[in-house]
Amino acid sequence: MPLSVRFSLPSPVAVAVAVALALACALALPASADDHWPAPVKALTAQGLTIHAEFEAPAGLTGYAASYEGGEVAIYLTADGQHAVVGTLVDAEGTDLSNAALDEHIRAAQDAAAWEEVEKGAWIRDGDSQAPRVIYTFSDPNCPFCRELWEATRPWVDAGEVQIRHVMVGILAQDSPAKAAALLGAEDPVAALDAHYAGRVEIEASAQPRDIEEQVYANNQLFESLGLIATPSTFYRDGERTQRVEGMPSEERLIDMMGGEAP
Repeated sequence: MPLSVRFSLPSPVAVAVAVALALACALALPASADDHWPAPVKALTAQGLTIHAEFEAPAGLTGYAASYEGGEVAIYLTADGQHAVVGTLVDAEGTDLSNAALDEHIRAAQDAAAWEEVEKGAWIRDGDSQAPRVIYTFSDPNCPFCRELWEATRPWVDAGEVQIRHVMVGILAQDSPAKAAALLGAEDPVAALDAHYAGRVEIEASAQPRDIEEQVYANNQLFESLGLIATPSTFYRDGERTQRVEGMPSEERLIDMMGGEAP
């Protein structure tokens, strides 16, 4: 999967945001949650794990979906309630039986929260404002794969079926933040974005009002707080579930993102 990757380390602000989000998730748990966890599970929470849900597991085990700063993990409690194993449960064919539970009980909620955060970002709409399908993508003006994604989505956008909201970031090159700000601050941002990705007019880095530059900075912080590492990074809805794709999607994934075959 082609992608453009940033090489900067997370800023202190981004780390603080990520920690705050983790704490928010922990605080969202029932206040009495720790009161009924078995002793081995309680011991793991004392070591920094946050329990999100209990689920049924094979072979007399009880599963717990847990997270820590930077990832998720499954916990399996033995039938006697006195021992717990942390890791991945597989069957005789080597199938991962833990991933689905972590996906359902942790990642689904995290991606739903991410969608709400991305909606608040500073973005430029590509397509009809009345198009029924909405997609968000983090886009850097210097990213060749962002331009490739723009080109690949023309059939759906031009048909009025999809609107793509480009959350402008500046992470790939020294002039990326100024170019992103120039697009957001253009007299007609929609036309400027279209001209830039179509190759008609290459956007030039230019000083913008402070509030516009702060929008790019906030988008960059949001990008990092969501744990993203590449542009484009795209969010779309699949039924009730929020999905994310980092990098240029495969043809099959692109069709899924767009909600169906090209018109």
